[in-house]
Amino acid sequence: MDNLREMGFFVEVARAMSFKRAAESLGVPNSTLSRRIADLERAVGVRLFNRTTRSIELTEAGAIYYQRCRDIVEAARVAHEKLGEVADKPRGRLRISTTVELASLYFGPLIADYTRLYPEVTLEIDLNPNRVDLIAQNYDLALRVGQQPDSSLISRHLGILRTTLFASPAHLARVGVPTRPEELSAHAVIRNLNAPQPDVWVLSRDDETVEVPVGGSVMINNFGLMRQLALLDLGIVTLHEPMVGPDVKAGRLQRVLPDWVLRAAPVYALMPSRLLPAKTRLFVDMLAARVAPGLAAYSVSQVSGTTHGPISGINISKRADYFDRA
Repeated sequence: MDNLREMGFFVEVARAMSFKRAAESLGVPNSTLSRRIADLERAVGVRLFNRTTRSIELTEAGAIYYQRCRDIVEAARVAHEKLGEVADKPRGRLRISTTVELASLYFGPLIADYTRLYPEVTLEIDLNPNRVDLIAQNYDLALRVGQQPDSSLISRHLGILRTTLFASPAHLARVGVPTRPEELSAHAVIRNLNAPQPDVWVLSRDDETVEVPVGGSVMINNFGLMRQLALLDLGIVTLHEPMVGPDVKAGRLQRVLPDWVLRAAPVYALMPSRLLPAKTRLFVDMLAARVAPGLAAYSVSQVSGTTHGPISGINISKRADYFDRA
């Protein structure tokens, strides 16, 4: 392998039977080419060309070596071209790990469009809530929420996902609308089993933070079912804002304590390397184009009909598992 480049030079000279023509074809100075061939002859221990001032010809050893090298150099060229096709043309299997909630929010239309554009790619999407080792388990991409632990993975920040309070209008008409976080202790809430403290909600507004003990008859570790129960008038629930945007617009759910936020966490695309094949690079670009604008819109809480200030003052979650496993 150390002499593969010299072998390529040798094959070109043997084909052209001229150092000058070979140097012109390779785009290198004639003196450089002559020196590299001499280096190769020293490495293999035999003379490959008989040289005169007017011509060159292969020696017996050179002719044998040429037959072998020609095949090796051609195979290397084909391998390089095939590798370039992998890098430039999307094809093969693309393994992605994410959560049910994120996939439900963003992956449906994305998958439909991606597969139509790139039919030679087979998508394998794992919605197992457990974290995966992208390198050891051969994943191309993971979509995760929350601050990520330091690692060798490459991350692309897609936006901020806010978790806020919602309830059905019927439920609030029956029990009343809380106007301060402390009033939540007197309400039935649907608690998240995967929260750091299911019985305590830590709410933030700008630089103010309040811890509120909460209770209720239902605890769940799935956002989709939590949403369904809120729609069935069972209580106040904490949900990702994009998940319930259509419900709020249709009047099926409404924001509770719209100035307060339970969590705001960054959304990342994680990759094992910066050197991405086309199949991964194109998927991440499509994902960013669809996810980032939506998260930016919800960062000002437009679903509530009110515009709030920047998110810099609210509680940015450092617990990735709270969101990944819910």
